[in-house]
Amino acid sequence: MNQQLLEKLKAWGWNNTFTHYFTPYDEQGYSVGRVALEHKRMYRILTEHGELLAEVSGKMRYAATKREDYPAIGDWVVIRPRVEEKKATIHAVLPRKSKFSRKVAGETVEEQIVAANVDTVFLVNALNNDLNLRRIERYLILAWESGATPVIVLSKADLCNDVDRWIAEVQSIAMGVPIHAVSTELKDGLEELTPYLREGTTIALMGSSGVGKSTLINHLSGKDIQHVNEARQGDDRGRHTTTHRELFRLPGGGLMIDTPGMRELQLWEADEGFRGAFDDVESLTAACRFHDCRHVREPGCAVQAALVDGSLARSRFDSYLKLQRELAHLARKEDLRLQAAEKKKWKKVHMELRHRKPRR
Repeated sequence: MNQQLLEKLKAWGWNNTFTHYFTPYDEQGYSVGRVALEHKRMYRILTEHGELLAEVSGKMRYAATKREDYPAIGDWVVIRPRVEEKKATIHAVLPRKSKFSRKVAGETVEEQIVAANVDTVFLVNALNNDLNLRRIERYLILAWESGATPVIVLSKADLCNDVDRWIAEVQSIAMGVPIHAVSTELKDGLEELTPYLREGTTIALMGSSGVGKSTLINHLSGKDIQHVNEARQGDDRGRHTTTHRELFRLPGGGLMIDTPGMRELQLWEADEGFRGAFDDVESLTAACRFHDCRHVREPGCAVQAALVDGSLARSRFDSYLKLQRELAHLARKEDLRLQAAEKKKWKKVHMELRHRKPRR
């Protein structure tokens, strides 16, 4: 890989780790690109040859057993370009340094990767009637689990009469997480986001519909690249504006992934993320006299003491218990799914061996 290409790739978020993973493919004459848009298993990728339309190879599709095996927005993919057709075939996905995942909507137990290889996640929440601390906790769990750094952006500050109070409320459930209140209408607070937008750094915007993600990306890009709708009257809930995930290059060199508003944010395998989001509660449970304390009436319970003296809000602890149960339920369902998948895999192997067995 020549130096000129390497510099171009670095501007898109490439680093030495990706160089290490790509070297065996490079030696075989493959090219590399980054997924900028996905639509029904078709991908627009950024390459040294410009933007190419790509799809996965038949071999890769055959080997895939779950959604995670397919490319996602932000992925670096190994390709064979067909420059004259402005197309390419994807043969592999390079290992991800981070991934923001959730469970797919509905009853299906399956992972959906929302964005990959992200450095910072902007968790955008509007300072209006729809601000919800419990929803922010969910986003924080998945952000901490992703491997990226969470940053909370409180948008539409011009619609709030008591910004400082709400910042304090959010701080109470997001200890140590940077919080920025901004108003694109008044152009206020936006300069605080600039340090995150360094060249080659990838930021993903996450949040519900109508919180101002598209307006924010339009401001940061300096042009209207995303369509904007007004929030509904009455409840301040947004209408869907962004309908797909897409990666944009910002004027200062940073990269930003815009995502559709999530009506349903179900957790996905988030043990580390859960501990990160509820570090305050976890510290209290560790301080209880008994290691198997149920935090009800046991003597020496640090959790109950904190609830009594007000240092731990009851709503915070109730949320902790609820999300803990949700993750445990998901783990049980995932175990059953994995058992079924393993059984299906070995059945397929035995069928192939049977067909290969020579006849006498």
